[in-house]
Amino acid sequence: MLFDLDGTLLAIDTEAFIRRYMKRLGEYTAAIIDPDVLVTSLWTATKHVIADEDAATTNAQVFEEVFLKLCNLSRDEIWPSIDRFYEEEFPLLREDIQPHPATAKVVEEAKRQGYKLVIATNAVFPEAAIMERMKWAGIDASSFDWVTVFENSHFCKPNPKYYEEICEQIGMKPEQCIMIGNDMQQDMVASEIGMRTFFVTDYKIDRGAPQYRVDASGTLDQFGEQLTSRSGIFSVR
Repeated sequence: MLFDLDGTLLAIDTEAFIRRYMKRLGEYTAAIIDPDVLVTSLWTATKHVIADEDAATTNAQVFEEVFLKLCNLSRDEIWPSIDRFYEEEFPLLREDIQPHPATAKVVEEAKRQGYKLVIATNAVFPEAAIMERMKWAGIDASSFDWVTVFENSHFCKPNPKYYEEICEQIGMKPEQCIMIGNDMQQDMVASEIGMRTFFVTDYKIDRGAPQYRVDASGTLDQFGEQLTSRSGIFSVR
């Protein structure tokens, strides 16, 4: 059972959060690099990571190479400040973000039923940032068999290889898995490799195209009800 994080298990407006995050990081490192240059470099390097198809390099390695070149800085000049940002400032970005009321119940019920659990959040953030957002969602990494992060992933959503890599890591076939997420283009693409899909509508994102197969949809509460009662998408396992 693969869960997206932002907008699925975590009640968050992802775009607003990203804007806040970029602004704070720019301010935090302003003594080293112009905030506008930092933000532009971050976006460009992230686009390179998303487009990368090299299974031999992690997302973190791709990002670091492109980002440092764009910033014209060495790793030693900028990375200690970025690491401190994630330790000191990133937790403060939580502000008014609250756990989704259904998240803890859904995760606990899935564990009770014996599912392998994965946090399948797009691996464009370092581990420190993803683990912090899991805390905001009220869930613990120890409940999950795999968490996709910057440092351990070689692909990003919406690349189907991202989902294939997860299957390899947890020793499951795609047809044995279900992807639960709120993004039509990034999450429901898992259906292309044979996963079942549940489209969470609380904070749904749909850019119009492409469209992918959705086996069931509804709020996270409704997903939890189907899971508990073994109805809907769970009526045949």
